Amino acid sequence: MWLLIVVMALLLVEADVSPSWSYDEIAVMDGGAITGKVTMTGGKPVPKGFNLVTFPDPVYCGRISTGTGWRILDEFTIAPDGGLKDVVVMLTDVAKGKPFTFEPPTIEARDCRFLPFVTVVRDKTEVTVVNMDPVMHDIQAYETSHLGPRVLFNTPLPMNPHHRRDVGAESHEHLPGQPMKQTINMTKGRRIFVMQCGFHAYMESWGMAVENPYYAITDSNGSFTLTDVPPGEYTLVAWHPQTGPMAEQKVTVGPKQTVVTSFQFKAPTGRRSAHEIVENPHFGLEVLGKSLEIRPTLLLQKP
Repeated sequence: MWLLIVVMALLLVEADVSPSWSYDEIAVMDGGAITGKVTMTGGKPVPKGFNLVTFPDPVYCGRISTGTGWRILDEFTIAPDGGLKDVVVMLTDVAKGKPFTFEPPTIEARDCRFLPFVTVVRDKTEVTVVNMDPVMHDIQAYETSHLGPRVLFNTPLPMNPHHRRDVGAESHEHLPGQPMKQTINMTKGRRIFVMQCGFHAYMESWGMAVENPYYAITDSNGSFTLTDVPPGEYTLVAWHPQTGPMAEQKVTVGPKQTVVTSFQFKAPTGRRSAHEIVENPHFGLEVLGKSLEIRPTLLLQKP
C-alpha cells in the first residue's frame, strides 16, 4: 500500500521545492497582510472507494460508508462557490518577521479516519498520534517529493486498554489510547509528509513542512489570511495533497497594506487510483456471511 502513496506523491510535485531559509525573529512595526481565497473548478473529483470486506474491522469502520460495503476517502471539501478547504498557503522566502512559535500537531484516529486530513509540520519537531477508536491502527509515515520516498516511522497505534472488545456498529466510544510521539526528521529538499494506516488504507493524513510562521490552512470557504507580514516581495505558495503541483505567485506587501489575492486549481479527472467503486456481486458483503451487518450509522457516504 505504501507504494501506491509513493506513486501518488511523485505525481503531485513536478519541480524542486524551495531551499531551506534561515529565519530571524524581529519586531514587525508596519506589517501588512495577505488575504484571499482558493477555489477549484470542474466540480468534485471522483472519490476513491475502498471495499470494506478487504480490510479489518468492517463493521465498526463501516459506520461511515456508502451502505453497500464501500468506504470513501473524502479528500476534497468544496464550498458551493468552489472554495477549497484544507489548502496550505504559505510564504516560502521570508528571512525575518514575527515570532515563530510552533505548536506540534496532534493527529487523531477517530471513526477510522486520521483527523485532520491536512496539517502543517516542522522539521525536527514532534507529531503526536492518538487512537480514539476501539480498534487497532498502525502508523506508516513517509516524507516524499519528486526525489522519491523515505520512511519516517512505522509503529502500531494501540487503543485504550479499557475499550470494550465487543464493539458493534452502534458503539461510539472514543477513549484516547497512549499518545504516540514521533520526531520528524525531513531530508533536505523535502516538505511533504504523509501518514496512512497499515490496517485501513482509507485512513490518510497529509502535512506540509513550514519554515516560518507565515502560513495558513484554508477554511471551509477556501479563505485564508496571513498577518504581520514585513513589507517586501515574496513567493506565495498554495498546496493541496490531491490537486497536482504546488501553485505559486509573487506578491508585494507594502507597509500596513492588505494584499488580496487568489488561487485556482482544476479538479483532477479520470481514474485517480486503483481504488474505484465498482459493484461486484462476487465481491460484496455476502462474503462476510449473514452474521455481519455493515450499516452507516454515523455517516452515509455518497459517491
